[in-house]
Order: sequence, then structure tokens, then C-alpha cells
Amino acid sequence: MIPSDDIFRIADDAAFERAALALFRRQAAECAPYREYLALIGADPARVRRAAEIPCLPIGLFKTHEIYCGDAEPEAVFTSSATTGMTSSRHPMRSLALYEETFRRAFRTFYGDPARWSLYALLPNYLRRKGSSLIYMADRLIGDCGSGGFYLDDYDALLAAMRADPKPKILLGVSYALWDLAERYAPKLENTVVMETGGMKGYREEIPKEEFHRILCRAFGVGAIHSEYGMAELTSQAYSAGGNRFRCPAWMRVAARDVNDPFCTLPAGARGGLNITDLANRWSCAFIQTEDVGHVGADGSFVVEGRIDRADIRGCNLLVQE
Repeated sequence: MIPSDDIFRIADDAAFERAALALFRRQAAECAPYREYLALIGADPARVRRAAEIPCLPIGLFKTHEIYCGDAEPEAVFTSSATTGMTSSRHPMRSLALYEETFRRAFRTFYGDPARWSLYALLPNYLRRKGSSLIYMADRLIGDCGSGGFYLDDYDALLAAMRADPKPKILLGVSYALWDLAERYAPKLENTVVMETGGMKGYREEIPKEEFHRILCRAFGVGAIHSEYGMAELTSQAYSAGGNRFRCPAWMRVAARDVNDPFCTLPAGARGGLNITDLANRWSCAFIQTEDVGHVGADGSFVVEGRIDRADIRGCNLLVQE
């Protein structure tokens, strides 16, 4: 078994390839739902020779199966947000230390030392429920920053605290809350990175990301809107410094697939469903077929265009329908 910290020493594609194949072989044997899925689709792990050939597990199985291959009880179980009547995904986290190492290294990769920042978190729907991996991450990063904090819906207190703070600031907000703040106050934010995450969650209408970012840029007086891409089923995060183009840490890769043929990987630039390999998913499944749609550039960066319209998909998830 590869040591967990080996993924943080990945420096090139060859090292990623070796680590991905080693983790695949372990999870194909030890993660029961993944093993069953591979058998159902006729995939023989012994015949998989390249990381690009590794089948990805449909993300919906995190709602119906225990996706876990830890050798002990998980230290936490992170859950996805869900609207009324929907089932949440569950992601057992064997090691919170590994999760913390992962998000701290990803943050440093794109933003440097957290101590130079103040992090203000405007995440009301996440704060109102238990099991949010985003709240866990933001709480620890606020501690690393040494300044900032969580704000539920007290926009006056948030803006007052940010105005009085001399440090560079990151305002991390769920999309609908940032839109509310923009409409009600249109505050011109100085020395601040505005970072959106999490979407509208049913609170506001969904509009094209480019239009949404223009609204926020005008209201906040900033040149670009940054974004954080993560989910309960992943351990790692990708970040965008503007333009909705995300970049991954070295132990994470994204590819596009044909939405009607999930085993067909598309070339760079082609629009399709997004598959994610997250080698920090050491104790669950590192190979995830998401329900997001977008395209991946030749440099590995990716753009998220929205969610796959289920009505347009002719295939089926073999395990989900059990």
C-alpha cells in the first residue's frame, strides 16, 4: 500500500500514473460497491494498464451504498446538502488528518500561506446543517488565517468587520448569498478576493456563470470572481482565479466523458460529463463519475458549465437501480 503522503510528492504525470494504478488495484479489491460495479460492467482490474482506463464510479452510489474501504471506523462522515425529499450523499472520512493536509496543501498551492489572509465565510445553508465538509475546511482555514469568521446572514456585521480588517481578505460565499449581498448592498470591496462556491441551492434562479460573475464584479468592484470546486464525495478541491476555469492540485485529475457512453473519454476541449480522479479519496473511491458537465483543456484545467440533464441520458447506473 502506498503511504498516504506519497500523493503530495507527485511532481509529474508518470508519478500520478503510478499512484493512480496502485490505488485503483487496492480499491478494486477492498471497496465492495466499487468491486461490484466493476464486475457488473465487465471490467477486469488486472487488465487495466493505464490510469485513463480506470472506470469511474457513478457519484449517485454515495447516496445508496457505503463507499468505504477503511480498516477502522471513520473519524467523520461528510454529507452533501440536499433539498427536501432528496437523499444526501455520505462520504466516510477515515482520517481527518489526511483531509486537513489535503485542503491546506491545495489552498497553499493557489493562494499561498493562509496566515497572510483573512477568511470571511458567508455559507448560511451549510451552517444550518451537520456534516458539511466545506464548513469543516473553512473553520480550519479561518484558524490558520488567524482572522475572519463565519457570518450567517448579518451582512452589516460582515461588511463592518471586513472594512476594519487591514489584511488581504477572501470572501468565501455560497453563490445565492453573494448575490443577495450584491443586490442589497453593492459594497465596493478593497483588497478582497471574492470566491463563490456551492451554487444557488434552489434559493435563486440559475443563470449562466458568466452573467452571474458580471453581476458580482459590478456590485463588488472587483475584476474577477474566484471559485472553489469541491463536493462531499471528494477530499480535494480545485480553484478558479476567474473565468470559471478551474485548476487542480497535483494529486487530482479531471477528464470529460460522453454523457451517453460513460466509458468513452472525450478529447481535450470536447463538452461532456466530468470524471474526477482524487487520489486523496484513499479510503473510499478515488475515481468518480460526477453529474457535472463541462470541458477539459489540454493543460488539465477544466470549466464547469452546469449539471447533466438526466432526461438526456439514455444509459443507467447499474447499482443505483438495485
